[in-house]
Amino acid sequence: MPVRSSGFARQGRLLAVGSFATLAAGAAQAATPGLSGEKASFPPFDPAHFASNLFWLAVTFGALYWLMSKVALPRLGSILEERADTIGRDLDQATEMQAKAEDMAQAYEKALAEARKNAQGIAQTAREAGAKASDAQRHATEAELAAKMAQAEATIAKTKTNAMGNVRDLGSDIAAAIVTKLTGQAPSASEASAAVDQALTRG
Repeated sequence: MPVRSSGFARQGRLLAVGSFATLAAGAAQAATPGLSGEKASFPPFDPAHFASNLFWLAVTFGALYWLMSKVALPRLGSILEERADTIGRDLDQATEMQAKAEDMAQAYEKALAEARKNAQGIAQTAREAGAKASDAQRHATEAELAAKMAQAEATIAKTKTNAMGNVRDLGSDIAAAIVTKLTGQAPSASEASAAVDQALTRG
């Protein structure tokens, strides 16, 4: 960029020098008196100098057009093209970064949804496992209680049978003692046991 600026400055200085030289030559001709002794008019307004003025105008315009078309405009075009390329690259990079950001956002949303789904699955699995463990524990407790109850009932039945046997024996002895005291004769053990069994059956 500084090199292009210095080139434009040199061309401007050359054009300024050329214009100043042309104006100086015209002023010198205007200051020089003619052959008739009269003071000459300003050359651009003197019809005698129209041809030369048009010639130098054409030369100056041609030189300026050549400089503009060969030097200034190509450089200006290259600068504009370079800036357009830079802007295009920046826009492409911005578009690419925006696309990457959108992809990252979509990936994040997908990962978050999967994490939530996995968390729900883990919670459901934990609930099911807890329910199964609770059911198993409840069944085990119920089985253990049933076994203890059956054992208790068996113990009670056995105790009751033993108690009834003791009651029967004790009743037979009491019955034999009562009969002996009342009649003076001791009954046999079988008779006493039969009497006790009959009494137990009746009542």
